[in-house]
Amino acid sequence: MPAVRLRGFGHRHAGRRRWALRGVDLDIEQGERVALLGPSGAGKSTLLAALAGLLPPESGEREGTIEVRERTGIVFQDPQSQLVMERAGDDVAFGLENIGTRPERIWPLVDDALRRVGFPYGRDRNVAALSGGEQQRLALAGALVSRPGLLLLDEPTANLDPDGARLVRGSLAGLDDTTTVIVEHRVAELVPLLDRVIVLEPGGGIRADGPPASVFARYGDELAADGVWVPGHPVPALSPRSTPGEVLLRQDGLQVRAAEALAVTGPNGAGKTTLALQLGGLRKPTDGLVVATAALAGPDATKPPHKWRARALAGRIGSVFQNPEHQFVTAKVRDELALGAGDPARVDELLVRLRLDALAEANPHTLSGGEQRRLSVATALAAAPRLLILDEPTFGQDRRTWTELVGLLAGLRDDGHGIVAVTHDPDFTAAIGARELPLAARPLEAVRYCVPPGDDSPNLRSGDPHPYPHENARPQPVPGATSRGEAQ
Repeated sequence: MPAVRLRGFGHRHAGRRRWALRGVDLDIEQGERVALLGPSGAGKSTLLAALAGLLPPESGEREGTIEVRERTGIVFQDPQSQLVMERAGDDVAFGLENIGTRPERIWPLVDDALRRVGFPYGRDRNVAALSGGEQQRLALAGALVSRPGLLLLDEPTANLDPDGARLVRGSLAGLDDTTTVIVEHRVAELVPLLDRVIVLEPGGGIRADGPPASVFARYGDELAADGVWVPGHPVPALSPRSTPGEVLLRQDGLQVRAAEALAVTGPNGAGKTTLALQLGGLRKPTDGLVVATAALAGPDATKPPHKWRARALAGRIGSVFQNPEHQFVTAKVRDELALGAGDPARVDELLVRLRLDALAEANPHTLSGGEQRRLSVATALAAAPRLLILDEPTFGQDRRTWTELVGLLAGLRDDGHGIVAVTHDPDFTAAIGARELPLAARPLEAVRYCVPPGDDSPNLRSGDPHPYPHENARPQPVPGATSRGEAQ
């Protein structure tokens, strides 16, 4: 008997007219490694939830049958939603305790799981202090530690830096007896690990199923045209039409300019999200100043952004959070966009271009992770402030919606808006022609500073744990400095 069997399986979420999945017939054998592909909204996350037994009768309407013969472990698209304990080690140990693991075996297993995913701290690390990528590593450790027979992974590397993603792939390579089903939009690096690729057809059924090389050779061009990421199909570049404009914002040696995209890159925990929140006026700097020019702030140029009135801040700087659901304030997708857009035609345009038109009346909190991300970016695009600051704007996007997002942001850049994007997506950085600002990793034992070439004084004071480098900086260690270990 296969590890997983579905016959005529379908699920429609409560309150929706459209079926998320329908007519799925599928067998997955024990030990197979399978990538589940499809355009955004094809039902990939819904299928993983069904395999994990997380779609109770009250969640919607179901048809067909589903059989799972293995104990399952799952990592959700949003790792925060499955972290339940205050300390990292306790969170990983939680599952072992629930299946009755002998106490003397728990901590060695926890330590091994944390090591396998490259978790950079000890067991006592406060979960609330972790960056998004570090939370993703912790959630994966929690799924791996109990050695499930069926491992379900929803975008397991989306928020990870390249080294973290390599560690995760290495961990998966060692799971010889574990049946693994992975939802991952960007599959090029995963292909050597996979036995099989299954492509879901939006609206019902399976479009393609087979070894990766065969599926991509036979269906690659049409899958790419329909929004599936296919290895070997490059994305278009949208280079700036003009040189960068006037300075809008400064922090120490960093300058944010109009008509320019700035990509903030670096390893998990380097401080990228903290920098984004400070530039966006949503967090007071612990040291140094964020200074807005008159070009951005007008009469408020004498005050840092975190001291502006909320209405003034929202009109000048638009922020997209790492967790998009944290910024939804209405009960309908259309209403969320209408808050920022004065023109109903602009709302309709964004709904269509970002493939949210069929979900216009849906509650934002019921959308998939990729749909929520598009909506959060669309709200910033609708308001079109002079400066946009986005945290992982392309997370969870298929090729088609990714291209639309990049095109919309490039259009704002060419119209004179400034764009700052925290990202682990090198294709996005290249496609939008962004200037890259790489943040160095923050060692636990010392802070690293960045000094402009030819300048002997650090451009950050010695107490600041967040190294925001000058655009032409080289890293310099500061002897004896200690880190406060804050997350990004």
